[in-house]
Order: sequence, then structure tokens, then C-alpha cells
Amino acid sequence: MHGFTQYTPTRIIFGKATQKQAGELAKRFGATKVFVVYGGGSVVRSGLLDQVTASLQEAGLDYMTIGGVKPNPRLSFAREAVKKSIEFGTDFVLAVGGGSVIDTSKAVAHGTANPETDIWEFWSKKQTVTKSLPVGVVLTLAAAGSETSDSAVLTNEDTKIKRGLSTDFNRPAFAIMNPELTYTLPKYQVGCGVVDIMMHTLDRYFTQTENNELTDEIAEGLLRTVIRNGAVAIKDSHDYNAMSEIMWAGSLSHNGITGLGAEKDFAVHQLGHELSAKFDIAHGASLSTVWGAWAAYVYDAKPARFAQYARRVWNVEEADDVKAAQEGIKKTVAYFASLDMPTSFSKATEIGLKTDEEVKKMAHGCSYEGTRTIGSFKVCDENDIYEIYKLVFEKLFNCFRWIFCWVIRKFLAEVFLFR
Repeated sequence: MHGFTQYTPTRIIFGKATQKQAGELAKRFGATKVFVVYGGGSVVRSGLLDQVTASLQEAGLDYMTIGGVKPNPRLSFAREAVKKSIEFGTDFVLAVGGGSVIDTSKAVAHGTANPETDIWEFWSKKQTVTKSLPVGVVLTLAAAGSETSDSAVLTNEDTKIKRGLSTDFNRPAFAIMNPELTYTLPKYQVGCGVVDIMMHTLDRYFTQTENNELTDEIAEGLLRTVIRNGAVAIKDSHDYNAMSEIMWAGSLSHNGITGLGAEKDFAVHQLGHELSAKFDIAHGASLSTVWGAWAAYVYDAKPARFAQYARRVWNVEEADDVKAAQEGIKKTVAYFASLDMPTSFSKATEIGLKTDEEVKKMAHGCSYEGTRTIGSFKVCDENDIYEIYKLVFEKLFNCFRWIFCWVIRKFLAEVFLFR
């Protein structure tokens, strides 16, 4: 086991009807004026927002609500929310929603506590967060793990740049987790969530670090649990056991525990962020799109690691490490497909990705215009990033090529059969 620092201060309140404790918990953490952030109308239609605000009233707390957070949380919305929060005199921020709502709430907390600083200064690394407000969470979507993580992302719509910020000030004070609140999720969001949870662990698991036995076991067990229950949840989002396992896995997957003592990679997240920022693709879908190409490009840096993953997570019995690694990659991509998640630039022409030049522009953006590398399992520069994106792009057109050839063969067979 290698050296590490682990800090997970978030109080977890897990189980049915726990959302009714929001007011009591906020008060326990010193709240008097609570700024409630939520996303679309589902929390209103379901009655959840009313339950949360009723609990705040019962606790004797003033509150203000703001809705409208969108996936790939927008900087402009967060800035507007900061203004309203400052005017209200907020001393506690409460997120009611999934990762985008939570990340926006973290931005509101930082911005309210630092009214002299534009919040993008923190995400662009020009300023460091040294103080913030406490954030509470009522989780409605198991995916991002933001309810216990030290990270948050924002997308600058003007520049189409998506950036992440990691700081201990991002750790929520508490997280209320009721799996029943996820029952209304459409199949697509369940699939995106499962992929995101898996990727938070996979981006830690694929490392050059050796002799990290317990951390490996935790990561592998979590992955097996998510894969098994994800297959159930995608068919029935009202299965409490499956949704509860996925929800808890989401928190553990991104609070740091699945990568303790190891060097993190997170190249796939960086590759996916470029897609999300440029084309507003759902985060989980962006990750499933690029993972297979990334894995195929980097696995030869340490085939034994991918082989271990294949054997322990997917029960691959192949003795040869290279063949086992390749089989594990295939099984992972096939699993993403079984969740109806994209595994190539399947909508490339719809989002505007039509030429090799566009692929090069994406690589240029992902590398911060050639000024950074990504990953640690295999360090990737701008050219490597381009080659990975190209692999994803080629998978699409290889598919088109196969379909075209199949149609031609079928046509010729019928011509010769009926001539």
C-alpha cells in the first residue's frame, strides 16, 4: 500500500424518506438562510421540492429557490445564481438534483463566499478557493458522485470550454440519498449514470502503480456490483435493491476510495469533456463513446493491468495477458452498448463532426492548444489524443462500411438468385 491522504467529511443519510430530514440537517450545520438549487421540473412535479422546502420551514429556516440547471452545468447560470445568492444573504446552499445541480451549487457556494471574485477564475486556475459556504445535497441521480467528491465541473458556453475544479472546499457537508428518488429517471439517464460511476473507478484503476492490493479489490468489487445491478436497473428503474447499490457505488466511486495509494489517470474524462463542451453531449455518453478507443490505444503500455481487470471483473479465463486484455476491453464496450450507450461517434454528422480536420481541432482543444498532456497510465500528448479520437471516428465509418458491404452482398445475392 502506497502513501495517501483521504478526506471524506460528508455525512451520509441513506434510505427511504430521508429527504424529509433536509431542514434538520441544514440547521445542524449552522444554516439560517438556505439557497436551494435544482434542475428541471421533475423535482417540482414529483413533489420532492415541496417536501424539501417544508422541512426547511419546519426547521425555522428562511430559503430561496432557483431552478433551471442543465446537464453540463453552465457558467452563465451559475454566475446569475451567485448574484441572487449574495442578494439573499445565503449562509447555506442546498442542491436538490444530480451532478450538474450539485456542481452548480458548489460554484454558488464559492461565489457567494468570495463576492469579489468571478467564479470562472477558480475553474480556470487563476484563483484558489480559500473559503466557501457549506453545501448540502438531496440526491436524485446516481452518477457523478459529486455528493461526496472534491470535484466540480463547469462549462463556459462562450468559449465552449469545460473545466474541472478539485478542492476540499467542494466536499458537501451532508448527502441525503434515497434510492426511491431515482425511480422517475428515463432509461438513457440510468445508462449514463452507470457509465459515469464505472468510469470514476476505471480512471483510477488503470494505473502504473503496483502493490495496491486492497484498493484494487475495492475497485474491482465496486465494478462488479455496478455492472451486475446496472443490467437490472436499465430494465427496471423501480428495482430498489439495484438502484440502492448503484447509488451507493456512485458515491464510493468518486470520493477517492477506489484509487487510494495509486496515481490517477482520468484521460477518458478529459477526452469526454471535450465532447461535452463542444457538442453538449451527456457526460456519461461522452465517456462510453471514447473509452474503447482510449483502451485500445493505451493497453499495450501495461497489458497485465488490463488482463487483471478482464479476469477479476469480467471472469475472462484467457491465460495470455494481451489476449485477456483485449477480451476485457471488448466486454466493457459490449456492456456499454447493452445499456444503449454510444461506443463511437455515432452521431458524428449530427453534431458537426464531419472531417478529419474537425477531429484535429478536438485534439487541439483537449490538449489546451498543445500545452498539456493527459493521463498517467500512458501519457498522451496532442498527437496521441488525435489518434484516439480518430479511432473513435473510424469505428463509426467502419460500421458504415460494413453495413454498405452487407447491403451490396445481399443485393447481388438476390440478383443472381432471381435472374
